[in-house]
Amino acid sequence: MLKTETPSTQHTDLDLYPVQDLVDALIDDQALAAQAVKAASASISAAVEAMAPRIAAGGRLIYVGAGTSGRLGILDSVELYPTFSWPHERAVAMLAGGLGAMFEAVEGAEDDRSKGAADLRLLYPTYNDVILLVAASGTTPYVVGALQSARAVGSLSIGIANNAGTPLLAGADIGILLDTGPELISGSTRLKAGTAQKIALNTLSTALMVRLNKTYCNLMVDLHATNVKLIERTIHLTMHATGVDADTARAALEQCQHQVKVAIVMLLKKQTAEQAQALLDHNNGNVRAALK
Repeated sequence: MLKTETPSTQHTDLDLYPVQDLVDALIDDQALAAQAVKAASASISAAVEAMAPRIAAGGRLIYVGAGTSGRLGILDSVELYPTFSWPHERAVAMLAGGLGAMFEAVEGAEDDRSKGAADLRLLYPTYNDVILLVAASGTTPYVVGALQSARAVGSLSIGIANNAGTPLLAGADIGILLDTGPELISGSTRLKAGTAQKIALNTLSTALMVRLNKTYCNLMVDLHATNVKLIERTIHLTMHATGVDADTARAALEQCQHQVKVAIVMLLKKQTAEQAQALLDHNNGNVRAALK
């Protein structure tokens, strides 16, 4: 039996616990998710190293999953645009059962291996695309089918699973094992297995964006200011990076459509928005290099 499906030997009288003990047990068990991701840091690092050149060459991030795993892939994909101005068309998510399955389970969709393979083929994956395949069991037919299509065209396949020795980890170019063990409520992988997947996906995509020059120091300088809160954030980030006051930061940002990177180079190099943008373009968007 898969570890994630094996009944836990801990808290076997969970249904008898008073509320405080119940809550504490669930929280303590969730904490093990971070430990599982930490144990996988070497394979996560290898994945980022392999992803970066393909994505820099124009590839896409394509997330594939079913149920909780698929929904977490969608979440990671949609958050890359506001956080890093990453183009929507370069972060695509496939969910067994279609996007409607985001809100309501589609029975049997995850069991269709040929549909997973066909859905990925419809995206016309290329060599530079990175396919992130997520399945707690490591055996989900829909995801394994998509893996087959990814391997057929030479896309970089990264399998993320919570059970060792499974087809997803064995078949992917890089396998990331998140060994979270049995769930406190047996088989409910929306618990710590899902939490570990969320941490791993956050780590993979964020590390990739840092490697692609989407940050300066530890500042989120390539965000897309789509609302009042984010516009205010661009002002504070520019102030922090350059030491100018709010009015000066706001004035610079208004000249470059609130692009924080451009504003930083404008202010520190005393350049126009056009000159700063050209300098960034010459340095592949790397703020440090542009400032030198």
